[in-house]
Amino acid sequence: MPVCIALYYLMPGRAAKNIFLFLASLVFYAWGEPVYVVLMIVSVFANYMFATLLGREADHTSDRAVHKPTKKARLYLILDLVFNLGVLGFFKYEGFLAQNLNALLGTELIPDLALPLPVGISFYTLQAVSYVIDVYRGEVEAQRNPLFLGMYIACFPQLVAGPIVRYSTIQEQIVNRKETMAGFCDGLRLFSVGLAKKVLLANVVAILATELLSMQGSELGLIGVWGGLLAYTFQIYFDFAGYSDMAIGLGRMFGFTYLRNFNYPYISRSATEFWRRWHISLGSFFRDYVYIPLGGNRVSTPRWLLNIAIVWLLTGIWHGAAWTFVLWGAYYGLLLIAEKTLLLKLLKRLPAFVQHIYALLTIMVGWLIFASIDIGQLGTLFAALVGAYGLTGTSSFAALGVWQYLPVFALCACASMPVIPWIRFKLVAWAEHREVKGGDFIEHDLPAPKMLSTERLCIFDMSKVSDVKRRRVLEVVALLADICLIVLFMCATISVISGSFNPFIYFRF
Repeated sequence: MPVCIALYYLMPGRAAKNIFLFLASLVFYAWGEPVYVVLMIVSVFANYMFATLLGREADHTSDRAVHKPTKKARLYLILDLVFNLGVLGFFKYEGFLAQNLNALLGTELIPDLALPLPVGISFYTLQAVSYVIDVYRGEVEAQRNPLFLGMYIACFPQLVAGPIVRYSTIQEQIVNRKETMAGFCDGLRLFSVGLAKKVLLANVVAILATELLSMQGSELGLIGVWGGLLAYTFQIYFDFAGYSDMAIGLGRMFGFTYLRNFNYPYISRSATEFWRRWHISLGSFFRDYVYIPLGGNRVSTPRWLLNIAIVWLLTGIWHGAAWTFVLWGAYYGLLLIAEKTLLLKLLKRLPAFVQHIYALLTIMVGWLIFASIDIGQLGTLFAALVGAYGLTGTSSFAALGVWQYLPVFALCACASMPVIPWIRFKLVAWAEHREVKGGDFIEHDLPAPKMLSTERLCIFDMSKVSDVKRRRVLEVVALLADICLIVLFMCATISVISGSFNPFIYFRF
C-alpha cells in the first residue's frame, strides 16, 4: 500500500495515474489468485467491447433527445448479461447445481468441478453489469479507453469486498479528479477507522462466533447460541463496514469520492429501515437494476409482492451457493412483505425502544440463517435459540466462554451506534453558539444514504466559530482525535503483523 501510493503520486498526468492503478490492481489480484487474473482481464475487455458497441448504436440514433435503444443494442445488452452472469454462475454455482441435481436424479449426471471461487467476482461482476446497463440506457457514455475501464472494474481498494461503485458515480472523477493533502488525510482517517473496526473489533468477536456457531445447538443451549449469535452480529457488521471504510478511504487517497455503504444499520426500527442502512450499494443495485425494471411498486399488489420476492430470492442466491442463503433471502422477502403490508403500521404505534428490539431480533434471526453451515445445523440452532436444550446444552457455562466477551460486546454496542457523530454534533453546536434539537442530529450528522461518506471525521469548519476560546477547544479536540486514530492504526497494524486470528468471511460471496 505505501509503495503503491508513492508510485501513484510520482506518475505524471492523469492517464499515467489511471493506467498505473489498473496495473497495480492486477498485481494485487494476481498476488492471491494468479490464475484468475486472466478472468479479470477477459471480463474487462468483454465489457469494454459490449459497451463500445452499445455506444455506437446510441451515436446512430436519429433522435438523440429521446434515448430509445435499437434492436441491436438490446442484442448487445443480452449478450453482455449472458457473458457476465454466465461466468459468475459457472464459477460460483456449478458445484452447488451439480450436487443438488445429482442428488435429485440419483446419478452423477453433472461432474462437480469443485472450482475455487474467484475472490471478489460477485462484486466486480455487478459493477461491470451496472456500467453496461447504464450505457444501454444512455445514462453514461461508453469509456473509450479500455485501460481506464479496467481501472474502474478492477480497482483494488473496493475489488475484494465492495462497495459496489457505480460508473456514473466516478465517471467525471476518472479524468477530472484532483488529489489534495486534505483529501488524502480524510482518506487516511477513514481507512484507519475501517482497519480498527475490522482488526480490533470484528476479529476479536469472530473468535467466539466461529467457535460457537460451528457447533450444534444441542451443545450450546440458550446461552451458547445467543452468545455466538451476538458475536456474529457484531463480527459481520464491523468486518463488512470496516472493509467498506477502508475501501472508501483508500479511494479518497487516490482522489476518488465513493458513496457511503453503511449508515449505522443497528439503530434501525424495522427490517425495512435496516436494509436502507446496510450494504447500501448492493441494495441500490437490486433496486435500480432488478426491482424497478420489474415494475417496482407501480403495479398491481400481487405483482408488487412478487417483485419483492424475486429481488430477495436473487439477493440470497447472490450471497452464496448454499440453501441457507436461499432460505435467508426468502426470510427477508417474507419479512419485508409483511412489514410493507401490515407490520410497519403497527410498529409506528409502539414505543421507539420496542421497535428497536423488534428490529434487532429479526436481524439476529436473519444472521443465524446466514451464518449456519447447512439446514440441519440451522434446525438445532433454532431449537437452542428458544431454549429446547436448556441454558448451556451439553456444555458448561465456563466452557462456552460467553461471559469473557461481555466487555467486548459493550464496546461493540457503543461503536455500532452514532455516539461519536453525536458528540461531534453537540460540540460543533456549542462552538457556534447554536441551539439544536434531537431531530437535527439525525438530519445533519446521519445523512441520507446517497450522501457521501467521506465527510471529515476530525476536521471542523472554523469559519463559523467566532469565539476564539471555543475555536481553540475544537482545534485541541481535532488534534486529540487524530492522535487517537494514529494509536488505533498502530494497534491494528501490530495485531495484523502478530498473526492474530484474521478470518476472511467473503470467500463464500
